[in-house]
Amino acid sequence: MRTYPEYSIVIPLYNEEENVPELVNRLSRLVDEAPYAIEFVFVDDGSSDRTVEELKNLVATTAGRIVVLSRNFGHQTAVTAGLEHARGAAGALIIDGDLQDPPELLLPMIERMKEGYDVIYAVRRNRKESIGKRALYFIYYRLLKTMSDTMIPVDAGDFALLSRRVVDILNAMPEESRFLRGMRAWVGFRQVGYEYDRSERAHGESKYTFRRLFKLAYDGIFNFSTAPVRLIRILGGVSMAGAGLYLFSVLLKKLIYGTVPEGFTALFAAIVLFSGVILFSLSVLGEYIIRIFFEVKGRPKYIVSELYESDQRS
Repeated sequence: MRTYPEYSIVIPLYNEEENVPELVNRLSRLVDEAPYAIEFVFVDDGSSDRTVEELKNLVATTAGRIVVLSRNFGHQTAVTAGLEHARGAAGALIIDGDLQDPPELLLPMIERMKEGYDVIYAVRRNRKESIGKRALYFIYYRLLKTMSDTMIPVDAGDFALLSRRVVDILNAMPEESRFLRGMRAWVGFRQVGYEYDRSERAHGESKYTFRRLFKLAYDGIFNFSTAPVRLIRILGGVSMAGAGLYLFSVLLKKLIYGTVPEGFTALFAAIVLFSGVILFSLSVLGEYIIRIFFEVKGRPKYIVSELYESDQRS
């Protein structure tokens, strides 16, 4: 009879063949030291290198599963695939495959979870990225906290230990555009932060380009905030107030001096201003409509091309 593990470790990977040997080695040492049955769920997000081959060679003697997606669906979707394939009866830990998130924190996080918490989210105390990136992260997380309708912790990424019931709830949430750290906060229950120092990448360069980071930031704002729509109302009110003041000044000059402002410049400036406000408003509304468009399609979030499971049983 197959027995299921107590905890799953979900690791999304995209072109990380250089990091796989050290990653599997550290995970294996963790399993040897842990008093719990642990499985690994590796999710290959459409890698074009030898990531899958390296994984198959190295997890043959461990309790590992490899979920190979048919193409690159993105980090958040890869994590989602891992959670949906995780069998841990007590919960699941989400880490990145670049070893910036130390898997060894699983054991102290489990101890915190025993205090009655359902989510132990890791808070990045120190980062090893460039000053520019650190500044952007700092500003974004605080902006998101201000704008969001859900209390999303600052400086907390996807690295977290989730109880089984939180994993099940996240798996039941059907949205196509996923921002897991926001979804995790929205679920509620007792949650607590666990501070750690984020390491540098072990090998290679980050696959999270500025374009992907910008999309993730965009998803966080538009999926968990109505502030952009409220901003349209504010812009509309300011524009109307400005137009009203200008009209009042024109009427005042007409009544007192018998003249009105002449010239093309004022008219041109007014047209440009209101056209800009209208186009900005349409773009914000369009962003929400695009998300509705993709949701109603009802397509699967990802496609699995191969599911590999080692001969070992947890």
